Amino acid sequence: MAKRGSRRKAVKSTGGEASGWRLWARRLVIWGGALALLGALFLGLAVAFAARSLPSYAELKATQNAQTIVVRARDGSEIVELGPSYGEWLDSSEIPQVMKDAMISVEDRRYYSHFGVDPYGLARALWVAMTGDGRISATSTITQQLARNIFLNSNRSLDRKLREAVLAFALESKFSKEQILELYLNKVYFGGGAYGVDSASRKFFSHPATELSTAEAAIIAGLVKAPSRYSPTADVEAAVGRANVVLRLMREQGRISPSEANVDPSAVNLKEERGQNSVRYFTDWVLPQLDLLLPETFEPIEVWTTIDVGMQRAATAAIKSNTPSGAQGALVSLDRDGAILAMVGGTDYVATNYNRAVNALRQPGSAWKLFVYLAALEAGYTPDDRVVDAPVTIDGWSPRNSGGTYAGEIDLRAAFAYSKNTVAAQLGNEVGFGTVASMAKRFGITTPISTYPAMVLGSSEVRVIDMTRAFAAISAEGTSVEPYGIVKVTTADGESLYQHEPPRSTTLVPDYVTAGITDLLQTTVNTGTGRAAQIGRPVAGKTGTTNSNKDGWFLGFSSGITTGVWMGRDDADAVPGLQGGRAPAQAFSAYMRYAVKDRPVEQFDTEVQLPEWQLEPDDEYYYGEPDDYYYIDEQGNLIEPGSPDEPGEFPFPIEGEVPPADRPRQPPEAAGDGGDPGQAASDEFLDRATGRAEPQSRASPPPIRLQPRPPMASPQPGVGGTD
Repeated sequence: MAKRGSRRKAVKSTGGEASGWRLWARRLVIWGGALALLGALFLGLAVAFAARSLPSYAELKATQNAQTIVVRARDGSEIVELGPSYGEWLDSSEIPQVMKDAMISVEDRRYYSHFGVDPYGLARALWVAMTGDGRISATSTITQQLARNIFLNSNRSLDRKLREAVLAFALESKFSKEQILELYLNKVYFGGGAYGVDSASRKFFSHPATELSTAEAAIIAGLVKAPSRYSPTADVEAAVGRANVVLRLMREQGRISPSEANVDPSAVNLKEERGQNSVRYFTDWVLPQLDLLLPETFEPIEVWTTIDVGMQRAATAAIKSNTPSGAQGALVSLDRDGAILAMVGGTDYVATNYNRAVNALRQPGSAWKLFVYLAALEAGYTPDDRVVDAPVTIDGWSPRNSGGTYAGEIDLRAAFAYSKNTVAAQLGNEVGFGTVASMAKRFGITTPISTYPAMVLGSSEVRVIDMTRAFAAISAEGTSVEPYGIVKVTTADGESLYQHEPPRSTTLVPDYVTAGITDLLQTTVNTGTGRAAQIGRPVAGKTGTTNSNKDGWFLGFSSGITTGVWMGRDDADAVPGLQGGRAPAQAFSAYMRYAVKDRPVEQFDTEVQLPEWQLEPDDEYYYGEPDDYYYIDEQGNLIEPGSPDEPGEFPFPIEGEVPPADRPRQPPEAAGDGGDPGQAASDEFLDRATGRAEPQSRASPPPIRLQPRPPMASPQPGVGGTD
């Protein structure tokens, strides 16, 4: 009896559990159905309301969905007009069937079977996102793309996607599939200012879209995904590769036969691109900034820029005429307030629109010594202080000078002017490599910086615009400079939409440091490695050459204009004979002679007046005066205040080399004072260099072995890093 009772209880319990599960399942179905019904009702009302609000088909045909942008130079002259080109409107019957099939195959294979949103494609994208990297791939149908192009912007917010779906349903409810496809093919953007298939066909193939071949249709259809990346005028190889993808999809979906799919898109005759010039490097850089500066607007606008047309021509000519064969060149020129006067991103914009002035990362070589000597001057050195140019080893790393010669005891001015690697290594080790890195960050270097010893010779990659900005800050007497290219933006009627406001400047280093480094930079051009940069008036600058002549630099300033020049190959192969003191310095000189011709001659202030704290033997000598400028506290943290003659043969080696990046790196110590301020190098140094010294006096000084400086305390968050 007891057993039967317990068995009944078990059965009863199991039945209760089953009943509870069914109850919750029933509730879930009921509530889920109710919510789905409410959602469908809400969606239906939204679609109905949107459909009633949609313009007529004739009105949609007449609308333009892009704006015209007129870009002007600093004198108001028009540089370039960018805007839509629509070609002829083609009715659905006039558009070749192969063009329709190509577009549907690559953009929306189930176009004729969905109602504006493709549920199968959406579900597949969600599944891939859940089982892959978590990102939902593009799932927009042709109807959704049309809704976005006509009515919405291109941001990826959930709200925009929901509105896009509602508008797609509304379009499908009001217009036929053929009408929607006709609108789409006449309005979609294909790059280069071309809107619609007829404009694209005329731009790329020089004939109307009614004459499109299968290969041409595949090329045009492939552009929608990324017009700039797959443009046949910018990258033929990428355009052909994308066209082959379109042809494969058309064959797989049965829209063309296997024989038609074997056409060769690379055999298509492309229209020759004309009318491009180097100023497009500048407009390509500056126009994307409008998205940040302006509210969303589709009306025609005029963008007034800082570019000087004459200087841009001079910069282009200087780069083209001086860049070695097979190499590329870049130039950035800044006014004293940071306004970009000229920008050249390569030798030929049509051949390659890659902007090396703002995008390329290259080693600066000895041009990086600017930051080493800035740190040394801030730590208490002066241009007249004595240092020793001798073989040195730091933590297993032994830098060497170009030519393998050493001058012995010289002053700081001569060491900088003749780009002595061993002296830079010693100074970097003495002040600390983290301090040098912090100085570079302080002056606007935005790329990662190594703190190994070889960093003092320019092993960390930088951008031309960042290095030019750093030298511009020296020209601005040690205050920060922010490069900019847009002065104002107005409507076509003159209404102001944006006006540039000068940013708050910050003192980066005190006056005596600026005067000292300017002294060193001027000596480099007067008697050192930068003599080819002379222009008949005061110039201060620095050369840079990397290992195996892969990169050549010259950066300098005169009369308030700062210019940076880089040359090298895109593949980073060696360029025979390329040195910063030759082709880049010559390009700098050719450009700057024109750039400063209408400006008064300005003498540099190179008188070093040390502050009282540095003349006193107390702790402030080591840490700086915190009220005046950035300084390093006791823990090593960076603290911000308030929170025409042609040059002759060079008597000395042109430039130092950058050791391989994988070598261990770390530099030495220098000391001494005295020196003759009346000349850049000591008599003893000049005797050795010119061969007038006795044989025994030309022997290399004994090597110096230094221990690496102990690491500084870790910087506090927000203070600035070194890597």
